[in-house]
Amino acid sequence: MQSSEESEQQPFTLSSEKIFYKIGEVSKITGLETHVIRYWETVFPQLRPKKGSTGQRFFQKKDIELLLYIKHLQDVEGYTLEGIKKRLTTTKSTEIANMPAQATAPIGSVKEVISLVKSRLLEILRDIK
Repeated sequence: MQSSEESEQQPFTLSSEKIFYKIGEVSKITGLETHVIRYWETVFPQLRPKKGSTGQRFFQKKDIELLLYIKHLQDVEGYTLEGIKKRLTTTKSTEIANMPAQATAPIGSVKEVISLVKSRLLEILRDIK
């Protein structure tokens, strides 16, 4: 059983030096349960983490950015999974990759990532108008 100190740890962050993340780390970064991440792999063909010889998933930053984008579309904009699939087919991969405006800088908490995603989405919206 975890102590209250362990459960109140600082949010997991992306490292500017780390290339691959395990599914548990991705879960902490995105705030998504691991089973949701695995399910979304089956729903969204764009989400294909590398797998080791034992089948362990290794996510790159682009995969995490895509997960955060999907989560934003579902939670904030109210898209269904089918709507997100359609949206992803029309969204350029460079737009998703550039979601966090400071992709080369280390990203802090999940709140910071969401803030960056939101600001990038607002930029895209302004460009559309």
